[in-house]
Parts: sequence; structure tokens; C-alpha cells
Amino acid sequence: MTEATVTRAQLAEAVYQEVGLSRNDSSQMVDEILEEVSQALIKGDMVKLSSFGSFQVRSKGQRIGRNPKTGEEVPILPRRVLVFRASHVLKDKINRARASGAVSTGGGV
Repeated sequence: MTEATVTRAQLAEAVYQEVGLSRNDSSQMVDEILEEVSQALIKGDMVKLSSFGSFQVRSKGQRIGRNPKTGEEVPILPRRVLVFRASHVLKDKINRARASGAVSTGGGV
């Protein structure tokens, strides 16, 4: 399995190719969408993207953890964590691609 990362630039290029906006407008649109998603999550809202999945912020309480090197107990402070849950549509696409061996690592998004 190859490790590939999709970047903002690649997303903007995909918008440019698919929608036909200028590269500058495509980049600005990607930035605005990601900012809107970020702000919604910061407020504590759930973000659902149809046929993709949902993002949600959960609060985790304080708990006791253990330092793996020393075995010493260490308190883990309460925090908020981001949780992503893939939609059934996305899960099905991933499983079909894996079953057919047609996993793409190319530039298309």
C-alpha cells in the first residue's frame, strides 16, 4: 500500500479541472470550504457531507493513562477530539475498489 496525501493544492487543481474556475478561484473556494467546516467544528456543530461522511467533536473526560516506558500512571486531561465516521456510500466504494484491485493513487479526487 502506498502512502499518499491529498493536499489543498491537489484539491484546488481538481476543482480547476472539473469545474473550470480559474486556479486562483479554485484555490480560494477550497480554502473557504475548509474554513467553513473548521468553524462549524470549533462551534461544536456536526458536519455531514453527503455520500462522504460526518465530522463531529466529542469531549473526552479526564482519565488515568500509563507511560509505556516506565509504567508510571499519568493523568490525561479532559480534551475535545475530532471524530470522522465514513458514510456507507464511501465505505462501499472503498471496499469495491479494494476487491477489484483498482485502487487509484493518481491525481484525481
